[in-house]
Amino acid sequence: MTAAPFASRLLDALSREVALVCDPGGTITWADARAESILGAQKGKRLRGLAAQGTEEKVDRLLLQACEERVEGWELILCAGGSKPTTFAFRAQPYEGQVVMVGSLVPEDYGAALSQVSSTLSELSALHRETERQQRELQRRADELQRLNRELEESNRGVRSLHAALDEKAESLQRAAEVKGRVVANVSHEFRTPLHSILGLSKVLLNPLNGPLTAEQEKQVQFVRTSAEALYDLVNDLLDLSKIEAGKAVLRPNRFVAGDFVSAMRGMMRPLLPPESPVEIIFPESPSTVELETDEAKLSQVLRNLVSNAVKFTEQGTIAIQVRQGPRDTVCFSVKDTGIGIPPEYQERIFEEFIQVETPLHKKVKGTGLGLPLARRLTEMLGGTLTVQSVEGKGSTFTVTIPRVHPEVKEMVGLAERGQHLDPARAPVLVLEDDRQTLFLYEKYLERSGFQVIAVRTVEEARRTVQRVRPAAMVLDVMLEGETSWGFLAEMKSQEDTRDIPILVVTITDREQKARALGADEFWLKPVEPDRLRRKLDELAHRGPVERILIIDDDEVHRYLLKQLLKDTHYVLMEASGGRDGVQLARDKAPHLIFLDFLLQDMTAFDVLDQLKADPRTREIPVILHTSQELKENERSRLAQETAAILAKHTLSREVAIARIRDALAKAGLGTRIEEREVRRG
Repeated sequence: MTAAPFASRLLDALSREVALVCDPGGTITWADARAESILGAQKGKRLRGLAAQGTEEKVDRLLLQACEERVEGWELILCAGGSKPTTFAFRAQPYEGQVVMVGSLVPEDYGAALSQVSSTLSELSALHRETERQQRELQRRADELQRLNRELEESNRGVRSLHAALDEKAESLQRAAEVKGRVVANVSHEFRTPLHSILGLSKVLLNPLNGPLTAEQEKQVQFVRTSAEALYDLVNDLLDLSKIEAGKAVLRPNRFVAGDFVSAMRGMMRPLLPPESPVEIIFPESPSTVELETDEAKLSQVLRNLVSNAVKFTEQGTIAIQVRQGPRDTVCFSVKDTGIGIPPEYQERIFEEFIQVETPLHKKVKGTGLGLPLARRLTEMLGGTLTVQSVEGKGSTFTVTIPRVHPEVKEMVGLAERGQHLDPARAPVLVLEDDRQTLFLYEKYLERSGFQVIAVRTVEEARRTVQRVRPAAMVLDVMLEGETSWGFLAEMKSQEDTRDIPILVVTITDREQKARALGADEFWLKPVEPDRLRRKLDELAHRGPVERILIIDDDEVHRYLLKQLLKDTHYVLMEASGGRDGVQLARDKAPHLIFLDFLLQDMTAFDVLDQLKADPRTREIPVILHTSQELKENERSRLAQETAAILAKHTLSREVAIARIRDALAKAGLGTRIEEREVRRG
C-alpha cells in the first residue's frame, strides 16, 4: 500500500515530458505539475516569456501553426525555471480554440550534437565558399587550356598540312626514283644489243683470217673495241646499281674455300695487265683453308672492280691482293696498290656515283665513276664494309671485310632447324618462298600468334615437308627463282589427303583468277600486312570442326578471367557454375576439353572426374585442372593420373593456356575423335 505512491512519485521525477494548454495568443491556461516544476510554467504566464532570448519568434510560429493543424517534433529552447536554456521537442494540435502542447526534454548530448551539427554546417558553408572560389579558378584555367588547345589544334593542322606536303614530295621522289630505275634498266638493256654487235664485229675485223688491215685501220678498230668495252662495263655497272637500289638483286650464297677462290681470282686478274706492263699483280701467302658461305660471284665482282680501279691509277709497282681472317668470324680481302693515291677530301666521295677525283694525275685516266659505288653496295649486300686508306702519291689500300658466313645464311639455318622441331603448342604453317628476307618477316609476323613457320624455298623441298608434317595452312609464292609453284598448288588441291589444307597465295604477279581456279583459298599481292596475315591464317587454319571447351568453376570471376585469356581464339567456350551442372553439360554438349576447378561448392574435382569417367559419353574428354589451392602430394599424384594438366590460377597466362589445350587435344587424338563425335551427334 505504501509502495504505490512512492513509485508514482519516482516515475513523475524520472519523466521528462511536460503538458501545456495555451490560448491562441500564447497565454498558458493550464500546465501539469511537471511543467510547473521543470519550466516554472504557471497559469496566466505567456509561453513566449519562457523562451530563450532570440527564439521568441519560433514560439510564435509554433502557436500560429498549431492553431490550424497538428505539429510534430517542433524544438523550442526554454529557460526552465529561470535556469540555463533547455531544449524541448513539442507536439501540438488545436483543441476547442486553444492549443494543447506536449513537450519532451531533449537529452544534453543531443543538444551538444545539435551544436556540433551547427558548427559543422558553418564549416561546410566556409568550405562551400572555398570550393566555389576554386571552381571559379578552375574554370579560368579551363578557359585558358581551351584557348591553348585551339592554338595547338591550329598548329597541328599546320603540321599535318606540312606532313601531307612532305608525303606528297616523298611519293613524288619515290616515283621519280622508280622511273629512273626503269629507264636505266630499259636503256641499259637496249644498249647491250648494239654493243654486242660492235664488239663482235670489231673482233671479226681484227681477226687476220678475215682479211688483213692496214696498221692505221687496225689501230682505229682497236680504239672502237676499247671504247665499246668501256661502254659495256658502264652498262653492266648501271644495271647492277639499279637492281640493288630497286631491291631486286638476288643473293646466291654458296660454300667455297678461300684458297680456291684466290686461285680463281689469280687467273681472272692477270689478263687485266698488258704483257709488258711495269705493274705486277701479286698474291701474298693467304690462309687457304678458311671456308666461306656467301655469294662468291658478288665477292668476285667487288674484287675485280677494285683491282680494275687499281690498274687504272697505278703506273708502276705492284697491286697486292691478300686474304686474312678478321675479328669476330670475318674475312678481310685487301687490294693494295702503289699508285697515285687519293687526296683525304676525296676518300669518302669516291664511293658516290659519278664522282671523280679532280687532280691533274686523276684527270689523265677517265672512268665511269660507278665502279667503287657498286663495289661498296655489293659489299653491303654481303653484310660487310668497304674502306680505304690512302696517301697521295704513294698508293691506296681498299679493304673488304665480310662475315665468313652471310647473316642471311645463318638465319636460314636457324629457321630451317626451328622448322625441323615442331612446337606442339603452335600450329605449323608451311611457307614456300625463295626470298630469305620475306621468310624472316613471316616468322616474325607469326612468332606470337600461335603459328610456327616451316620455311621452304623450292617446290621439291615443300613436297618433302608435306610428307613429314601436315601443315595447318600454306603460304605460297608462285613466282620462285627458276620455277613456279602453280603445279604444286594444283597437286595439293587434287590429292585426297591434302586438298583440305588451306592455301594462301602471296606473290607480286596479279594472277588471282588462275590461283583460285587451281584451288587457292585466298590470293594477295605483296607486300603483306602482319595483322591481316595473322587474321587470315587464323580464319583459314581452323575451318574444320571447331573445338568446344567447357569451363566448370563456381567462381564467376575466375570463369570470366579464363574466358578473357581465350578471347579471340577459335575455341567455342561453354561454362558451368557447379559440378553437377558441368557433368550434365558435358554429357549434353560433348566438349572436346574441360577446364575444371578443384574446389566446387556442390562437389570436389574427384567427384566430377569419377562421374565423367563412369559415363562412356564423357570418359575420353581430356580435363585440365586449374586451381588456386595448394594441393597435397597424394592429391596431386592422383590428379596427375586422371587429368591432362594441372595449372595454377594465379600464374595462368594466355600462352600457357593455349599451349596446354593444344597438348591435351593432341594427346587425345583430336582429329579422329572430333570427326567421330560429330558423326555420332549428327
